[in-house]
Amino acid sequence: MNILAFDCCFGAVSAAVQCADGRSQAVRYEQLSGGNAERLFPLIEEVLAEAKLPADKVDRIAVTLGPGTFTGVRVGVAAARALSLGLRKPVVGITSLAAMAHRASQLLKPEHESWPMVVAVDARRGMIYLQCFDGASGSTGDPALLTATDAARVLASPKMRDPLLAVGSGGEAVAEAMRAAGNDCRADLPDLQPHAGSVAELATNLQPLERVAPLYLRQPDVTVRETPSLVGGQA
Repeated sequence: MNILAFDCCFGAVSAAVQCADGRSQAVRYEQLSGGNAERLFPLIEEVLAEAKLPADKVDRIAVTLGPGTFTGVRVGVAAARALSLGLRKPVVGITSLAAMAHRASQLLKPEHESWPMVVAVDARRGMIYLQCFDGASGSTGDPALLTATDAARVLASPKMRDPLLAVGSGGEAVAEAMRAAGNDCRADLPDLQPHAGSVAELATNLQPLERVAPLYLRQPDVTVRETPSLVGGQA
């Protein structure tokens, strides 16, 4: 299966191609403070060219659906919809936090690899995007928008075992709140971002979406009317 994957949810934009032959793979990753919309399609063109994969040979499009910045999430979802319509190919999606968890598993120190993980991203206004993962079984819950204190309360449940690892820009705030409550939690990888290479690797086991929609955990400051989905013909 030839997969085209991309992400622009937070402070980076990336695109990747994973080809069915197992030999051709291309990845582009750039950290940005803005301009995700302008860079996404050039990166897509670059990875397709590097992998020597014509666009009409893409079998599946994979994208992060959120949470993230309002603009970044919408740009990624809109790109997936447009490519799906133009290429007549299905779209699969994952949370930005799941992509970060996969990426973290590739970057972690050996002593942390077996620890249960929480991906925590600073959502500003005193809030954190949070999702829990277990290395053996993947996600153990849906993404949430919480304060660090509320996150510590949730993570102290019997379902989460010590020691816990918090990764991402909100990881240290969560770890501090956990330690203040008497629980063992360490923070690592504060600069972690979603990565299209991880999205491509995870895409093979995902089911195509009938409706490709952004995942927002917070209402945007400016309301934009939702456009009809281009996958499955549903609004």
